[in-house]
Amino acid sequence: MTNKPLVVVTRKLPEVTEARMMELFDARLRDDDTPMSREELAKAIGLADVLVPTVTDRIDAELLGLASRRLKLIANFGAGVDNIDLDAAQRRAITVTNTPTVLTEDTADMTMAMILAVPRRLVEGEQLVSKGLWKGWGPTSMLGHRIWGKRLGIIGMGRIGSAIARRARGFGLSIHYHNRSRLPEAAEQGLEATYWDSLDQMLAHMDIISVNCPHTPATYHLLSARRLALMKPHAYLVNTSRGEVVDEYALTDMLREGLLAGAALDVFEHEPEINPNLRALDNALLLPHMGSATLEARVDMGEKVLINIRTFVDGHRPPDRVIAKLI
Repeated sequence: MTNKPLVVVTRKLPEVTEARMMELFDARLRDDDTPMSREELAKAIGLADVLVPTVTDRIDAELLGLASRRLKLIANFGAGVDNIDLDAAQRRAITVTNTPTVLTEDTADMTMAMILAVPRRLVEGEQLVSKGLWKGWGPTSMLGHRIWGKRLGIIGMGRIGSAIARRARGFGLSIHYHNRSRLPEAAEQGLEATYWDSLDQMLAHMDIISVNCPHTPATYHLLSARRLALMKPHAYLVNTSRGEVVDEYALTDMLREGLLAGAALDVFEHEPEINPNLRALDNALLLPHMGSATLEARVDMGEKVLINIRTFVDGHRPPDRVIAKLI
């Protein structure tokens, strides 16, 4: 590309990112922070040299079929790329990039906060006070559960899973994990982590489960009704990965029937729609997909998008190129 590429952005981004994008490229920015409609996405994909979508934009094979020959790069504003049909993009010779690493610490912080919040009933306690229902301290009121000495099972020991493990050790949790491949011995020893080849067996022995694997066809409903039933009745489930990894309806039924002690969810299977039965539960902490929502993370994500586009435009392989077979 010799002239400035036409870059279409689907959502409002941090001001510093938008300003730099206008300086470097022929950028079409989003005036408000609402997701593009299907029709707007189709128009954008037919005009752009570079598309900058987010997790809320479903870039499937049908939509990619409407792309002009000009579209050569999809620079995703986000680490997860399950919103993009990577195989369809590859067939059309469209490069896809993402924004890894910069979300790790913020997501791990949020996960740790959720691990603390549900067993100690922080949200229930806050609501008791804010609604004016608290009648004073009592020796048996608002009893939760200690996390010190409990077992934490991490599903997906990548960057975020490892960052959670480092934090959790400081709270006295013993670290266990299931991963598609075992960590090197040095990494395992550094985290003082125990590897479980069998996810079923790990689920049956843990007090807290943290879901940190990506959503792929292989991980859809990885925590199915059958697997959720393997968890102990006093166990807690935390998910800051993707909602599709957990069978949300089966989870709701188990929480409602007291077959699981509680859950903390930052992501949902059909977000922003959430099962109303799940929303009605006292033992479920529900957050609006805010695991990485810090100003610092969003600015860093924007910087990665800019670097990926600039590198690609200059004729080089972008540093955060995503390859379908490696996901």
